[in-house]
Amino acid sequence: MTGAVNTTNTPFEDGLLLGILIGEGHFGGDGKQPQITLRMHTRHQKLFETLLRLCPGSKLYGPYNHGGRRYFQWMARGEVLRETLLPLLDRLPLEDIDEHVYERYQDMKVRYGL
Repeated sequence: MTGAVNTTNTPFEDGLLLGILIGEGHFGGDGKQPQITLRMHTRHQKLFETLLRLCPGSKLYGPYNHGGRRYFQWMARGEVLRETLLPLLDRLPLEDIDEHVYERYQDMKVRYGL
């Protein structure tokens, strides 16, 4: 993995991106390819727009209405996952920060051969 990290992001922006993913992200896949997914209420639209800017190539879907909840879904898969997010996440001491997130992240990497 070459790790073509988005060099235009400031350290603060990378920290914001990583903090949101650690706190709210889902590390998994669709059975065919790995993905990191983030679902939040539509009131967070500006934050999602920021994620799109910080992580070019990621996608925003929605808004959705389901079960009385209005939300957007942000996804990173493919090249943006492999070349941007994995190098950032791999630099973190995730196991020391949040064991549950670390386990989910490692499971995704093993399941999809990352």
